[in-house]
Amino acid sequence: MNQKPFLVAQNVSHVFEDKQKVLADLSFVLPAGSFTALVGPSGVGKSTLVRLLAGLLRPSSGKITYTHQPNGQPPSIGLMFQKDNLMPWRTAYENVRLPLEVQGAANSEADTAVREMLTLVGLNGFAQSYPAQLSGGMAQRVALARALVHRPSLLLLDEPFGALDALTRERMGQELLRIWAALPVTVFMVTHSIQEAVLLADEVVVMGGQPATVTKKIQIQLPRPRTIKMQGDKQFQQCAGAVRQAIEEVENGKR
Repeated sequence: MNQKPFLVAQNVSHVFEDKQKVLADLSFVLPAGSFTALVGPSGVGKSTLVRLLAGLLRPSSGKITYTHQPNGQPPSIGLMFQKDNLMPWRTAYENVRLPLEVQGAANSEADTAVREMLTLVGLNGFAQSYPAQLSGGMAQRVALARALVHRPSLLLLDEPFGALDALTRERMGQELLRIWAALPVTVFMVTHSIQEAVLLADEVVVMGGQPATVTKKIQIQLPRPRTIKMQGDKQFQQCAGAVRQAIEEVENGKR
């Protein structure tokens, strides 16, 4: 994996308009091409951080710098949330094509990119299906394809599989790893699942406190490719235990 910094967050704080300070002095680095998972108690500000990284919000103080971008500005970014947010009147193909339409891509280029992405996420046979005709897992595959079709440098995922059943969630995690291995993209993923964080990520960042800050960064030294069976291994359990302990310390008010 390329260890050159892709994103550097330095002392990032954020205060809402009602003067509520939600984030305080967050600092971390995302290496280029890495997969980072963010965990922490509910309501701690994880989604706010995702929006800051996406450029949808500006930090009240501190800096978020993309090291290879002109003036450190955000690069091309793909966003995916817990809800698929697909347009029900558009087919899977048309939903995936939407970001390219917004960018004004040529029709031939857009059509080629959409076909390639639907194939990559395993939905080549469902291009003309509408969201109501798709299972929850398939709808999330469409949402993932839409987030990646313009080949972003950064993929931000905010609990993307949280609404899925356990088995489908596991399968989607494995699909995400397969797609990440096939594309040159840096991934930052919010999850409430310790098992999911450890199975997918190179590093797990733990966030907590009021206002929240980064309390611990745990390197996951498991070999790749990762498989579901690894969850029974001693090394996996040790990593999961370290993440769980870090979250419990946050919940108990320790830093």
